[in-house]
Amino acid sequence: MSETGLSTLEFLDGNDAIMRAALDAGCTFFAGYPITPATSLLLAAIRDMPSVGGIAVQTEDEIAGISMCIAASMTGRKTMTATSGPGLSLYSENIGLAIMAEVPLIIVDSQRMGPATGGATTQGEGDIQFARWGSSGGYPLIVLAPRDLKSSYELTLHAFNLAERYRTPVLLLTSKELSLTRQSADTSRWQRPELINRKQFAGSLEEFLPYRVDDGEEVPAFLPFGAEAQVRFTTSIHGDEGIITNDIVKRRRKLEHLANKISWDKPGVSLYAADLYSEADTLIISYGLAAQASVDAARQLRGYGFRVSSLVLYTLWPVPEGIISEVLGEHKNIVVPEHNNGQYLRELERLSFEQNRFVAVQSFDGSLISPAEIIQAVSEEPPLLLGAAND
Repeated sequence: MSETGLSTLEFLDGNDAIMRAALDAGCTFFAGYPITPATSLLLAAIRDMPSVGGIAVQTEDEIAGISMCIAASMTGRKTMTATSGPGLSLYSENIGLAIMAEVPLIIVDSQRMGPATGGATTQGEGDIQFARWGSSGGYPLIVLAPRDLKSSYELTLHAFNLAERYRTPVLLLTSKELSLTRQSADTSRWQRPELINRKQFAGSLEEFLPYRVDDGEEVPAFLPFGAEAQVRFTTSIHGDEGIITNDIVKRRRKLEHLANKISWDKPGVSLYAADLYSEADTLIISYGLAAQASVDAARQLRGYGFRVSSLVLYTLWPVPEGIISEVLGEHKNIVVPEHNNGQYLRELERLSFEQNRFVAVQSFDGSLISPAEIIQAVSEEPPLLLGAAND
C-alpha cells in the first residue's frame, strides 16, 4: 500500500519494472545495441537517464555496449546493459574481462527462442546453461531469474546490490513474455532492499593496491579511474598490484578468490520462494516464466486434494544447493517445468536422492506452459517419469 493507504495500480511490462529498479538502485550509465525483446530497455534509458544525471548510449554493436559499461563502472558509476541471446554470445569475452577485473555490472538478457537468431518475437528461456558457462575459464557468475513484474523490479535491485558487494557482473535472465507483456500491478507492494554501494578505499593513497583483499574482506576496496593513486586494469592474470604475473602463488590466490567469493550458498545470494505442504510427496521446482504456471498449478492441485509443494528459484547460479537438497530429500516426485529442453533439470538430478523421480514439462517451440499441463503431469497415475535419479 502507498503512504495514503491506497493501492498504486500501474500498467507496466517487465522491462518497465527493470528500468525503474535500475534508476532506483542508482544506475547512471547504460549502453547497448537494439535487439528484440530488450530494445525497450535501451529506449527507456535514453529517455530517463538524463533526469538522474545519467548517460545512455546506443552503441554500434553489442561488444561496444558492454565495453562502455565496463569502463563506466571503473569510474565509479553503477552500469547496466541489455541484450538477448545473440548479443549475449557477443558479450562473452567481455564478461570474462569483467570477472577477471572484478567489475560491478548488470547484464539483462531478455531471452528468446534460439539457436542463432531464432525467433526474435518468440518466447524462450534457453540461455540458462550459457549464462553459467558462456565465458572462458568456467568462473562463476551470479544469475537471477524473475517470474513476474514484482520480481523483475525487486531482483534488479538485488542484482545491483550483489554486483556492488562482490564486485562482479550479475546476469538478470528475463524473457520475451516477461519483458513485453503489460499488466496492472500494485507497485506500492514492491519491496526495496537497502541499497549497497561498493566499498571505497579509505587508506593512504601511497599504499593503494587495486586488487588487494584485506583480512576480513570479501573483495578489494575500490578507487575509480581518475583518482590520484594509480589504478591498473588488465584482462590478464595479475597480483594485488594489477600487474601481469607468472608467480604461481599469486596466480592461485587470485583465481581461488574469483571462484570462492560467490561460489557458495548463503542468504542474500540464494534467493527463492518455498511453499512447502506438510507430508507432500510431490514437489514442483520452477523458475522464470514457468514459475507463474507452477504456482497456479500447485494452488489448484491442493484444491483437488493433492499434497503438492512448490519451490520457485530466483537465483539460478550459483545453484542454491542448500534449499534444493533439503526439499529433494523430503519429496519423491519432482516436477520441473522449463521453457527449454531441460537445462536446469540436470542440476537438480545432480543433487537428487535415490527416491527422487523426475517429471519434465518442457516447451522450447515458443508455446507457453500452462497450469493444466503441470496439473496433468502431477495427477497422472503413474506420472510420466524420466526414471530414477541414479539410472
